Amino acid sequence: MSATQGIKTVLHPVSDLAKAKEVYTALLGLAPQADSEYYVGFDTAGQHIGLVPNGGPQGMTSPVAYWHVDDIEAKLAEVSAAGAVVKDAPKDVGGGRLVATVTDPDGNVLGLLQDR
Repeated sequence: MSATQGIKTVLHPVSDLAKAKEVYTALLGLAPQADSEYYVGFDTAGQHIGLVPNGGPQGMTSPVAYWHVDDIEAKLAEVSAAGAVVKDAPKDVGGGRLVATVTDPDGNVLGLLQDR
Protein backbone atom coordinates (compact mmCIF):
# COMPACT_ATOMS: atom_id res chain seq x y z
CA MET A 1 0.00 0.00 0.00
CA SER A 2 1.36 3.42 -0.94
CA ALA A 3 0.89 6.37 1.37
CA THR A 4 -1.65 9.11 0.73
CA GLN A 5 -0.80 12.51 2.14
CA GLY A 6 -4.29 13.98 1.90
CA ILE A 7 -6.09 16.47 -0.31
CA LYS A 8 -3.84 19.46 -0.86
CA THR A 9 -4.96 20.55 -4.33
CA VAL A 10 -8.41 21.33 -5.74
CA LEU A 11 -8.80 22.47 -9.35
CA HIS A 12 -11.90 24.33 -10.52
CA PRO A 13 -12.93 24.66 -14.18
CA VAL A 14 -13.94 28.27 -14.94
CA SER A 15 -15.54 29.87 -17.99
CA ASP A 16 -14.11 33.37 -17.38
CA LEU A 17 -10.65 33.26 -15.83
CA ALA A 18 -10.44 37.00 -15.09
CA LYS A 19 -13.80 37.10 -13.29
CA ALA A 20 -13.06 33.89 -11.38
CA LYS A 21 -9.65 35.23 -10.34
CA GLU A 22 -11.36 38.29 -8.81
CA VAL A 23 -13.82 36.12 -6.85
CA TYR A 24 -11.16 33.74 -5.51
CA THR A 25 -8.80 36.63 -4.69
CA ALA A 26 -11.60 38.20 -2.62
CA LEU A 27 -12.58 34.88 -1.05
CA LEU A 28 -9.04 33.89 -0.07
CA GLY A 29 -7.80 37.41 0.72
CA LEU A 30 -4.60 37.04 -1.28
CA ALA A 31 -3.24 37.40 -4.78
CA PRO A 32 -2.56 34.29 -6.87
CA GLN A 33 0.93 32.80 -6.76
CA ALA A 34 0.56 31.44 -10.32
CA ASP A 35 -1.12 33.73 -12.82
CA SER A 36 -1.18 32.97 -16.54
CA GLU A 37 -3.71 32.80 -19.35
CA TYR A 38 -4.02 29.02 -18.95
CA TYR A 39 -3.91 28.65 -15.13
CA VAL A 40 -4.32 30.70 -11.96
CA GLY A 41 -3.27 29.16 -8.65
CA PHE A 42 -3.54 30.22 -5.02
CA ASP A 43 -1.59 28.74 -2.09
CA THR A 44 -3.25 29.23 1.29
CA ALA A 45 -3.11 27.36 4.60
CA GLY A 46 -1.40 24.31 3.07
CA GLN A 47 -3.91 24.10 0.22
CA HIS A 48 -3.54 24.87 -3.47
CA ILE A 49 -6.64 26.18 -5.26
CA GLY A 50 -6.35 26.22 -9.04
CA LEU A 51 -8.53 27.82 -11.71
CA VAL A 52 -8.50 26.06 -15.09
CA PRO A 53 -10.08 27.93 -18.04
CA ASN A 54 -12.78 25.92 -19.80
CA GLY A 55 -11.72 22.77 -17.94
CA GLY A 56 -8.33 22.74 -19.69
CA PRO A 57 -7.21 20.00 -22.08
CA GLN A 58 -8.66 17.37 -19.74
CA GLY A 59 -12.16 18.86 -20.21
CA MET A 60 -12.99 19.15 -16.50
CA THR A 61 -16.68 19.82 -15.90
CA SER A 62 -16.60 20.05 -12.11
CA PRO A 63 -13.97 20.66 -9.41
CA VAL A 64 -11.46 17.85 -8.93
CA ALA A 65 -9.74 17.20 -5.60
CA TYR A 66 -6.20 15.84 -5.87
CA TRP A 67 -4.86 13.51 -3.22
CA HIS A 68 -1.10 13.86 -2.88
CA VAL A 69 0.57 10.43 -2.90
CA ASP A 70 4.10 9.10 -2.56
CA ASP A 71 3.84 6.63 -5.47
CA ILE A 72 1.22 7.43 -8.11
CA GLU A 73 1.60 4.12 -10.01
CA ALA A 74 1.18 2.04 -6.83
CA LYS A 75 -1.83 4.09 -5.71
CA LEU A 76 -3.42 3.78 -9.19
CA ALA A 77 -3.01 0.01 -9.02
CA GLU A 78 -4.46 -0.05 -5.50
CA VAL A 79 -7.57 2.03 -6.30
CA SER A 80 -8.09 0.24 -9.63
CA ALA A 81 -8.07 -3.11 -7.82
CA ALA A 82 -10.68 -1.64 -5.46
CA GLY A 83 -13.00 -0.70 -8.36
CA ALA A 84 -11.87 2.71 -9.64
CA VAL A 85 -11.35 3.20 -13.38
CA VAL A 86 -8.37 5.15 -14.72
CA LYS A 87 -9.62 8.23 -16.59
CA ASP A 88 -6.31 9.98 -17.31
CA ALA A 89 -3.05 8.06 -16.99
CA PRO A 90 -0.17 9.74 -15.13
CA LYS A 91 1.43 12.62 -16.99
CA ASP A 92 4.14 15.09 -16.09
CA VAL A 93 2.67 18.59 -15.81
CA GLY A 94 6.04 20.25 -15.21
CA GLY A 95 8.80 20.12 -12.65
CA GLY A 96 8.48 16.37 -12.24
CA ARG A 97 4.92 16.64 -10.89
CA LEU A 98 2.77 13.72 -12.04
CA VAL A 99 -1.02 13.84 -12.10
CA ALA A 100 -3.65 11.24 -12.95
CA THR A 101 -7.40 10.90 -12.52
CA VAL A 102 -9.70 7.97 -11.83
CA THR A 103 -13.45 7.64 -11.55
CA ASP A 104 -15.13 5.97 -8.61
CA PRO A 105 -18.03 3.51 -9.13
CA ASP A 106 -20.46 6.48 -9.31
CA GLY A 107 -18.46 8.35 -11.95
CA ASN A 108 -16.98 10.96 -9.59
CA VAL A 109 -13.54 12.11 -10.75
CA LEU A 110 -10.73 11.77 -8.20
CA GLY A 111 -7.24 13.16 -8.77
CA LEU A 112 -3.87 11.78 -7.74
CA LEU A 113 -0.75 13.93 -7.59
CA GLN A 114 2.86 12.91 -6.98
CA ASP A 115 5.66 15.44 -6.58
CA ARG A 116 9.25 14.60 -7.35
